[in-house]
Amino acid sequence: MKILIYGAGALGQALGCMLAAEGHEVDLILRERFIPILKENGLKVTGIFGDYGPVTSLGLLPDVSQARKSYDYALITTKTYDTRQAVHDLGLIDGQIKTLVSMQNGCGNIEQLVERFGSERVLGSRVITGFEIVEPGLVKITVSADAIHVGSSSGGEIPASASLLAEAISSAGHECLAVPDIHQSLYAKLLYNCSLNPLGAILGVHYGALVEREETRAIIDEVITETFAIITATGGTTPWQSADEYREIFYAKLIPATYHHRPSMLQDLENGKPTEVDGLAGYVSAMGAKHNVPTPTCDLLASLVRFKQAQAV
Repeated sequence: MKILIYGAGALGQALGCMLAAEGHEVDLILRERFIPILKENGLKVTGIFGDYGPVTSLGLLPDVSQARKSYDYALITTKTYDTRQAVHDLGLIDGQIKTLVSMQNGCGNIEQLVERFGSERVLGSRVITGFEIVEPGLVKITVSADAIHVGSSSGGEIPASASLLAEAISSAGHECLAVPDIHQSLYAKLLYNCSLNPLGAILGVHYGALVEREETRAIIDEVITETFAIITATGGTTPWQSADEYREIFYAKLIPATYHHRPSMLQDLENGKPTEVDGLAGYVSAMGAKHNVPTPTCDLLASLVRFKQAQAV
C-alpha cells in the first residue's frame, strides 16, 4: 500500500518505519530538521516490539506540496492543536488520498476531518502506546497498554478500509484491531489520558508515581468521575458501566502496563512546546460548561497546565 503520514513525530516515524520495513511505500511529512539525518542514516525503531531498520526507503517531505503520489491512506499523527492545519494542508491534495485516519490524542479531531472530507472517507484510531524519539533517526517504543484500534468515523459496521489498515499495522509489528465503535475506544482513552497526563505534567512525575500516594489517587478518582460524567452527558459510551468499574481496571491493569511512562504533556512542557490540554482535561471542562455538568477538578488541572505552558512556551 501507499501511505502518507502527516505530522510524523515519534508515533508517525515509528509506524512509518515499521510499515516500510514490511514492504509498504511510506512517505513522511515531518519537521525539516529530521530530513538530512534520516536521508543519511535511515530510520530505526527499537523497544518492546523489537528492532526495525534502519529503513532508507521512506519518502521524506517537508510539506504536502511535495506529496505527488496517490495514497491509500493518510495517517494524521499531529498534536490536537494542529488538526485544523492538517485538514487545510491535506485538503490541498484531496484528490490524491483515498482514506484519512486520525491517530491523535483527545476528542474533536475526527469531527474536523469529517466536516472537510466526509464520513465515508474518514477513520478514527486509538493508540495507547508510548513512543519516544531518543535521537534523530531512532524511535523507542517504551510501553503499550493495548492494541491500536481503528474504525469508521460514523460507527456501525467495520469498513474494509479499517480492516485492511489493521491487518497492515499488525503485520508490521504492532497489534491493531478493527472495531465497530471507534468513539467508544477514544472515550476510553480520554478517561486514561485525563486521569494521568495533566496531573503528571503539573507534578513532573511518571504515571506510576501518581498512584503511590493517597493524595494524588484522590485527585485521579475525581478526574475519572468527572470525565465519565461528561462522556455520559454527551451521549458517548465506554466498555465500562460506571466510573467505579473503570477504576478497577485502571489501577489493576492499565497503570502497571504503563507504570514508568512519562506524560507526553510533561515532555512538551520540558521542551517548550504547546500541550494537548484542550483536547483532554480542557475538553472535559468545556463540555462540562456546555452540558451544565460540574467538572471542578478538570477545570483546575486544565488551568494549571495552561499556566505552566505559558511559562514554558
